[in-house]
Amino acid sequence: MEGNGAHPGWTFLTSHARVLLAIARDPGIRLRDVAAHCGITERTVQSIVADLEAGGYLTRTRAADGRRNVYHIDPAAPFRHPAEAGHEIAGLLELLVPRPDDPARDDDEDAHAPWSR
Repeated sequence: MEGNGAHPGWTFLTSHARVLLAIARDPGIRLRDVAAHCGITERTVQSIVADLEAGGYLTRTRAADGRRNVYHIDPAAPFRHPAEAGHEIAGLLELLVPRPDDPARDDDEDAHAPWSR
């Protein structure tokens, strides 16, 4: 892919992985923002979140303001494909999502990662 912003015909990560990573980066993110970030519809994101929740990869609770969901990811959840059997999603999260206590981070986001052990 050249630097023109065009999308390739295939990607390394599935939509499920991209949604999970977007939520890991911001556990209070709105699903419409996940959809925009991932380049998929909000309805698709809703379906993926339901899949991830049913599979035990994340749980959702209501935020203190009662208006939004807050997501918590289980880093010990295993990958689903037999080729990655025995591996937890924590490795993917550690690779692609900066930890809140990472000195390279310069923002003031939540002091806890939604996927921290």
